[in-house]
Amino acid sequence: MAAMDGFERIGGRAPRSVEVAGVAVGRGSRVVLRPGPGGDVFDQAIAGRTAVVDGIHEDLEGNVQLAVTVDDDPGRDLGERRQPGHRFFFAPAEVEPLAGEHATPPARRVLVAGIGNVFLADDGFGVEVARRLGEHELPRGVEVSDFGIRGMDLVYALGEGYDAAVFVDAVPHGEPPGTLFVIEPELDRSRVTLDAHGMDPVKVLALAAQLGDVPERVLVVGCEPAVRMTGDEEELVGELSEPVRLAVDGAVELVESVVELIEEPIDGEERSP
Repeated sequence: MAAMDGFERIGGRAPRSVEVAGVAVGRGSRVVLRPGPGGDVFDQAIAGRTAVVDGIHEDLEGNVQLAVTVDDDPGRDLGERRQPGHRFFFAPAEVEPLAGEHATPPARRVLVAGIGNVFLADDGFGVEVARRLGEHELPRGVEVSDFGIRGMDLVYALGEGYDAAVFVDAVPHGEPPGTLFVIEPELDRSRVTLDAHGMDPVKVLALAAQLGDVPERVLVVGCEPAVRMTGDEEELVGELSEPVRLAVDGAVELVESVVELIEEPIDGEERSP
Protein backbone atom coordinates (compact mmCIF):
# COMPACT_ATOMS: atom_id res chain seq x y z
CA MET A 1 0.00 0.00 0.00
CA ALA A 2 1.31 3.44 -0.86
CA ALA A 3 2.31 5.64 2.06
CA MET A 4 3.35 9.20 2.65
CA ASP A 5 7.06 9.98 2.71
CA GLY A 6 8.80 9.95 6.06
CA PHE A 7 8.67 6.17 6.58
CA GLU A 8 12.45 5.93 6.57
CA ARG A 9 12.76 8.53 9.32
CA ILE A 10 11.64 6.02 11.97
CA GLY A 11 13.11 2.88 10.48
CA GLY A 12 16.28 0.91 11.04
CA ARG A 13 18.88 -0.21 8.54
CA ALA A 14 17.12 -2.20 5.82
CA PRO A 15 18.63 -4.92 3.61
CA ARG A 16 20.30 -3.91 0.37
CA SER A 17 17.88 -6.05 -1.64
CA VAL A 18 14.85 -8.29 -1.15
CA GLU A 19 13.75 -11.30 -3.13
CA VAL A 20 10.51 -10.91 -5.09
CA ALA A 21 9.31 -13.82 -7.22
CA GLY A 22 12.83 -15.24 -7.20
CA VAL A 23 14.41 -11.96 -8.33
CA ALA A 24 16.65 -9.72 -6.22
CA VAL A 25 15.02 -6.28 -6.09
CA GLY A 26 16.87 -3.24 -4.77
CA ARG A 27 17.53 0.42 -5.43
CA GLY A 28 17.54 0.96 -9.20
CA SER A 29 15.34 -2.06 -10.00
CA ARG A 30 12.37 -1.46 -12.29
CA VAL A 31 9.04 -2.92 -11.22
CA VAL A 32 5.32 -2.94 -11.99
CA LEU A 33 3.12 -1.76 -9.12
CA ARG A 34 0.51 -4.32 -7.96
CA PRO A 35 -1.03 -2.83 -4.78
CA GLY A 36 -3.05 -5.19 -2.64
CA PRO A 37 -6.70 -4.77 -1.64
CA GLY A 38 -7.75 -2.11 0.80
CA GLY A 39 -5.49 0.58 -0.60
CA ASP A 40 -6.20 4.27 -0.92
CA VAL A 41 -6.83 6.46 -3.96
CA PHE A 42 -3.11 6.69 -4.71
CA ASP A 43 -2.95 2.89 -5.01
CA GLN A 44 -5.78 2.89 -7.54
CA ALA A 45 -4.23 5.72 -9.54
CA ILE A 46 -0.81 4.10 -9.95
CA ALA A 47 -1.74 0.40 -10.04
CA GLY A 48 -0.18 -1.29 -13.07
CA ARG A 49 2.31 1.50 -13.68
CA THR A 50 6.02 0.95 -13.95
CA ALA A 51 8.33 2.44 -11.35
CA VAL A 52 11.92 2.50 -10.13
CA VAL A 53 12.85 1.37 -6.65
CA ASP A 54 14.43 4.36 -4.90
CA GLY A 55 15.21 2.69 -1.59
CA ILE A 56 14.44 -0.10 0.86
CA HIS A 57 13.34 0.83 4.38
CA GLU A 58 12.49 -1.08 7.52
CA ASP A 59 10.27 0.13 10.35
CA LEU A 60 10.70 -0.57 14.05
CA GLU A 61 8.66 -3.79 13.78
CA GLY A 62 10.89 -5.15 11.03
CA ASN A 63 8.43 -4.57 8.17
CA VAL A 64 10.23 -3.88 4.89
CA GLN A 65 8.89 -1.35 2.40
CA LEU A 66 10.11 -0.42 -1.08
CA ALA A 67 10.17 3.30 -1.84
CA VAL A 68 9.45 3.91 -5.53
CA THR A 69 9.15 6.76 -8.02
CA VAL A 70 6.64 6.28 -10.84
CA ASP A 71 8.02 6.41 -14.40
CA ASP A 72 5.40 8.71 -15.93
CA ASP A 73 4.95 10.99 -12.92
CA PRO A 74 5.56 14.60 -14.10
CA GLY A 75 6.95 15.31 -10.63
CA ARG A 76 9.24 12.31 -10.54
CA ASP A 77 12.25 14.56 -9.95
CA LEU A 78 10.57 15.70 -6.73
CA GLY A 79 10.20 12.09 -5.65
CA GLU A 80 13.87 11.47 -6.32
CA ARG A 81 14.54 14.38 -3.95
CA ARG A 82 12.31 12.66 -1.36
CA GLN A 83 9.46 15.15 -1.59
CA PRO A 84 6.04 14.00 -0.32
CA GLY A 85 3.40 13.09 -2.89
CA HIS A 86 5.85 11.79 -5.52
CA ARG A 87 7.54 8.96 -3.63
CA PHE A 88 5.44 5.97 -2.65
CA PHE A 89 5.91 2.91 -0.45
CA PHE A 90 4.88 -0.67 -1.20
CA ALA A 91 5.45 -4.04 0.41
CA PRO A 92 7.69 -6.37 -1.65
CA ALA A 93 4.64 -8.54 -2.41
CA GLU A 94 2.97 -5.52 -4.06
CA VAL A 95 5.50 -5.17 -6.87
CA GLU A 96 6.36 -7.29 -9.88
CA PRO A 97 9.97 -7.22 -11.14
CA LEU A 98 10.36 -6.21 -14.78
CA ALA A 99 12.39 -8.48 -17.03
CA GLY A 100 15.61 -7.22 -18.58
CA GLU A 101 18.94 -5.80 -17.47
CA HIS A 102 17.36 -3.34 -15.03
CA ALA A 103 15.27 -5.94 -13.19
CA THR A 104 17.99 -6.52 -10.61
CA PRO A 105 19.89 -3.82 -8.71
CA PRO A 106 23.32 -2.77 -10.01
CA ALA A 107 26.32 -4.72 -8.73
CA ARG A 108 27.88 -1.55 -7.33
CA ARG A 109 26.23 1.64 -6.13
CA VAL A 110 28.03 4.97 -5.87
CA LEU A 111 26.53 8.21 -4.57
CA VAL A 112 27.94 11.48 -5.93
CA ALA A 113 26.86 14.28 -3.59
CA GLY A 114 27.12 17.93 -4.60
CA ILE A 115 27.58 20.02 -1.45
CA GLY A 116 27.48 23.75 -0.83
CA ASN A 117 25.52 26.97 -0.63
CA VAL A 118 24.86 28.60 -4.02
CA PHE A 119 24.46 32.01 -2.36
CA LEU A 120 27.95 32.03 -0.86
CA ALA A 121 30.09 32.43 -3.99
CA ASP A 122 32.57 29.56 -4.40
CA ASP A 123 30.76 27.49 -1.78
CA GLY A 124 28.34 26.63 -4.59
CA PHE A 125 31.04 24.74 -6.50
CA GLY A 126 29.77 21.24 -5.58
CA VAL A 127 26.21 22.10 -6.52
CA GLU A 128 27.27 23.31 -9.97
CA VAL A 129 29.37 20.20 -10.59
CA ALA A 130 26.42 17.99 -9.61
CA ARG A 131 24.21 19.91 -12.04
CA ARG A 132 26.68 19.37 -14.88
CA LEU A 133 27.08 15.69 -14.03
CA GLY A 134 23.31 15.32 -14.19
CA GLU A 135 23.54 16.15 -17.90
CA HIS A 136 25.98 13.28 -18.51
CA GLU A 137 25.28 9.59 -19.03
CA LEU A 138 26.91 7.80 -16.10
CA PRO A 139 27.41 4.09 -15.43
CA ARG A 140 24.45 2.23 -13.99
CA GLY A 141 24.52 2.38 -10.23
CA VAL A 142 26.05 5.86 -10.10
CA GLU A 143 23.59 8.38 -8.67
CA VAL A 144 24.19 12.13 -8.60
CA SER A 145 22.31 14.38 -6.21
CA ASP A 146 22.52 18.04 -5.20
CA PHE A 147 22.34 18.06 -1.39
CA GLY A 148 23.17 21.74 -1.03
CA ILE A 149 23.25 22.39 2.72
CA ARG A 150 20.79 19.61 3.64
CA GLY A 151 23.12 17.71 5.93
CA MET A 152 20.50 15.41 7.46
CA ASP A 153 19.28 14.33 4.03
CA LEU A 154 22.84 13.31 3.19
CA VAL A 155 23.14 11.47 6.52
CA TYR A 156 20.10 9.34 5.67
CA ALA A 157 21.25 8.81 2.09
CA LEU A 158 24.63 7.46 3.23
CA GLY A 159 22.82 4.69 5.08
CA GLU A 160 20.94 3.44 2.03
CA GLY A 161 23.37 0.73 0.96
CA TYR A 162 25.91 2.54 -1.22
CA ASP A 163 29.27 0.89 -1.75
CA ALA A 164 31.02 4.24 -2.06
CA ALA A 165 30.30 7.96 -1.95
CA VAL A 166 31.98 10.93 -3.59
CA PHE A 167 31.46 14.35 -2.01
CA VAL A 168 32.04 17.34 -4.31
CA ASP A 169 32.75 20.50 -2.39
CA ALA A 170 34.80 23.69 -2.20
CA VAL A 171 37.53 22.84 0.30
CA PRO A 172 40.35 25.16 1.45
CA HIS A 173 43.54 23.13 0.99
CA GLY A 174 46.22 25.79 0.82
CA GLU A 175 46.55 25.61 -2.97
CA PRO A 176 46.07 28.23 -5.73
CA PRO A 177 42.36 29.01 -6.33
CA GLY A 178 40.78 26.57 -8.77
CA THR A 179 43.10 23.66 -7.90
CA LEU A 180 41.30 20.32 -7.91
CA PHE A 181 42.21 17.45 -5.62
CA VAL A 182 40.96 14.12 -4.29
CA ILE A 183 41.18 13.34 -0.60
CA GLU A 184 39.91 10.53 1.59
CA PRO A 185 38.69 11.95 4.93
CA GLU A 186 39.31 10.07 8.16
CA LEU A 187 36.14 8.87 9.85
CA ASP A 188 35.59 10.61 13.19
CA ARG A 189 33.24 8.51 15.31
CA SER A 190 32.94 11.07 18.13
CA ARG A 191 29.50 12.43 18.96
CA VAL A 192 28.57 15.31 16.67
CA THR A 193 25.65 17.57 15.88
CA LEU A 194 24.86 19.24 12.58
CA ASP A 195 24.30 22.91 11.88
CA ALA A 196 20.81 23.19 10.41
CA HIS A 197 22.00 26.03 8.17
CA GLY A 198 25.28 24.56 6.95
CA MET A 199 26.98 21.43 5.66
CA ASP A 200 30.20 20.00 7.08
CA PRO A 201 30.97 16.77 5.15
CA VAL A 202 33.18 15.35 7.92
CA LYS A 203 30.44 15.86 10.53
CA VAL A 204 27.86 14.39 8.17
CA LEU A 205 30.01 11.29 7.73
CA ALA A 206 30.56 10.98 11.49
CA LEU A 207 26.85 11.28 12.28
CA ALA A 208 25.95 8.76 9.57
CA ALA A 209 28.45 6.32 11.09
CA GLN A 210 26.85 6.78 14.52
CA LEU A 211 23.41 5.95 13.13
CA GLY A 212 24.49 2.88 11.17
CA ASP A 213 26.61 1.64 8.32
CA VAL A 214 28.30 4.05 5.90
CA PRO A 215 29.84 3.29 2.49
CA GLU A 216 33.14 1.42 2.64
CA ARG A 217 34.81 4.19 0.65
CA VAL A 218 34.14 7.93 0.90
CA LEU A 219 36.16 10.37 -1.19
CA VAL A 220 36.06 14.13 -1.59
CA VAL A 221 36.64 15.85 -4.91
CA GLY A 222 37.51 19.33 -3.76
CA CYS A 223 38.30 22.68 -5.30
CA GLU A 224 40.36 25.43 -3.71
CA PRO A 225 38.05 28.47 -3.39
CA ALA A 226 39.08 32.00 -4.29
CA VAL A 227 36.20 33.61 -2.38
CA ARG A 228 35.31 32.34 1.09
CA MET A 229 32.15 33.62 2.78
CA THR A 230 30.73 32.91 6.22
CA GLY A 231 27.09 33.82 5.62
CA ASP A 232 27.32 36.85 7.88
CA GLU A 233 27.98 39.22 4.96
CA GLU A 234 25.39 41.87 4.14
CA GLU A 235 25.14 40.77 0.49
CA LEU A 236 24.84 37.31 -1.01
CA VAL A 237 26.95 36.25 -3.98
CA GLY A 238 25.32 33.79 -6.38
CA GLU A 239 28.23 33.37 -8.78
CA LEU A 240 31.45 31.39 -8.69
CA SER A 241 34.74 33.24 -8.91
CA GLU A 242 36.57 33.04 -12.24
CA PRO A 243 39.19 30.40 -11.27
CA VAL A 244 36.57 28.18 -9.63
CA ARG A 245 34.16 28.57 -12.55
CA LEU A 246 36.93 27.52 -14.93
CA ALA A 247 37.60 24.45 -12.78
CA VAL A 248 34.06 23.05 -13.09
CA ASP A 249 34.59 21.20 -16.38
CA GLY A 250 37.77 19.62 -15.05
CA ALA A 251 35.94 18.64 -11.88
CA VAL A 252 33.24 16.86 -13.89
CA GLU A 253 35.93 14.84 -15.67
CA LEU A 254 37.71 14.16 -12.38
CA VAL A 255 34.55 12.86 -10.72
CA GLU A 256 33.86 10.59 -13.69
CA SER A 257 37.39 9.17 -13.50
CA VAL A 258 37.15 8.72 -9.71
CA VAL A 259 33.90 6.81 -10.12
CA GLU A 260 35.59 4.47 -12.61
CA LEU A 261 38.51 3.85 -10.26
CA ILE A 262 36.57 3.91 -7.01
CA GLU A 263 37.65 0.40 -6.03
CA GLU A 264 41.35 1.19 -6.47
CA PRO A 265 43.55 3.08 -3.94
CA ILE A 266 43.57 6.81 -4.66
CA ASP A 267 46.38 8.97 -3.30
CA GLY A 268 45.91 12.66 -2.59
CA GLU A 269 46.13 13.60 -6.24
CA GLU A 270 46.18 17.29 -7.10
CA ARG A 271 45.91 19.02 -10.40
CA SER A 272 45.02 22.42 -11.80
CA PRO A 273 42.30 22.89 -14.40
